[in-house]
Amino acid sequence: MNINELLGKHPCSCGRTHACAIAQVHIERGAVSHLKELCENFKTVAVAADRNTYAACGEQVCSVLGEKLCSTKIFQPKGLLVPDETSAAELFQSASGAGLIVGVGSGVIQDLCKYVSYKMGVPYIIVATAPSMDGYASTGAAMIMNRMKVTYPCHVPMAILADTEVLKNAPLELIQSGFGDILGKYSCLCDWQLSHVVTDEYFCGEIFDLTMSMVKQTEFLAKKLLARDEESVKTLMEALVVVGIAMSYAESSRPASGSEHHLSHFFEIVGLICGEPYFLHGIDVAYSAYVMQCLREKMIENGIPKVFPKFCRSKWEKGVKQIYKQAAEGVLELQNGLGWHEQSLEKIYREKEKEITSVLQSAPKSDIILAQLKNVGLDLDAFVKQYSKEKILNAVWYAKDLKDRYSVLWLFGAVSPAAPYSQPQ
Repeated sequence: MNINELLGKHPCSCGRTHACAIAQVHIERGAVSHLKELCENFKTVAVAADRNTYAACGEQVCSVLGEKLCSTKIFQPKGLLVPDETSAAELFQSASGAGLIVGVGSGVIQDLCKYVSYKMGVPYIIVATAPSMDGYASTGAAMIMNRMKVTYPCHVPMAILADTEVLKNAPLELIQSGFGDILGKYSCLCDWQLSHVVTDEYFCGEIFDLTMSMVKQTEFLAKKLLARDEESVKTLMEALVVVGIAMSYAESSRPASGSEHHLSHFFEIVGLICGEPYFLHGIDVAYSAYVMQCLREKMIENGIPKVFPKFCRSKWEKGVKQIYKQAAEGVLELQNGLGWHEQSLEKIYREKEKEITSVLQSAPKSDIILAQLKNVGLDLDAFVKQYSKEKILNAVWYAKDLKDRYSVLWLFGAVSPAAPYSQPQ
């Protein structure tokens, strides 16, 4: 496909004009060669990478830049690199005075370069080293500030370059992560439709169809991806970039992020707070998509209850404080500001029960999601072993509180008498 045809402005049947300000996308062998032309009008260029991504193609990038290269920041964390205040400050210092930042890497490097370049008022280019996530073309920088996951509105990269030979040789778990991020779109697109029905949130059928077409394009590639088939890896990378463009069109991450992402964020945040391990983002998204589909099927079976349980604020606040610990204040502040817990949607749920059920039924069955997990080498037992059934259940109840976005988690929390913050009417 020609991704560059999606760039620029596009009037839409939804009544809006969608836009993506990326100048060029190149996903091909030797893509780094385009960097010379792209940097022609810049006198000074700063490069950011971690030790693994620099080893993948950092030297090649620096060689193409030649005398324009003014600084190189190679992050060398003891564990996983975290896009937090410390990492951002280090990149600010390293890139000071540069007219352009070139990031060499994937998720975290992308977010750091996006955030820092935006704050500096300079453009950035991302040289992708793995087909691991869908944020390459999006406007949001997913940072962790004060131990909380915060998505900052920033700018898109000036260009995305991805050498398919580098991509196919990425660590296998990064390829699995990218496939998992795409697999999660079944869940988030269902959530978008649900929110449109329940809250009248903006919905664009063309963006929905564009995103879904990327899911359909990649859903049967799992085994070829495990074999590092270069054409399949290229197709996956194209899907990840196009989903990012869909986010730019929507001016939010709504087409790509829903309840399954909220669970993923929960595992990451709680992991950082408690010093506990967590999977790569896309792998968590894949497992969480399965959990969410099981939840949808449970609600389809049970239907809307005749009597709704009553929300108990004191129980909810106690749970938030126990789970999020020092980060609980931020969670409470967000939800107290939104006031969603006290806002009863019971009347809407009853009036629109048929529409809600139809939306819930539109997502693929849980056994289909489970088969896709197995096809790409992801074992559900490993997910349960990593987090425990209790932690996964806590995510179902409390992950929604991390975000200001309606999803099926809010519906489930409202109708389920098993919620730890519910009490009988």
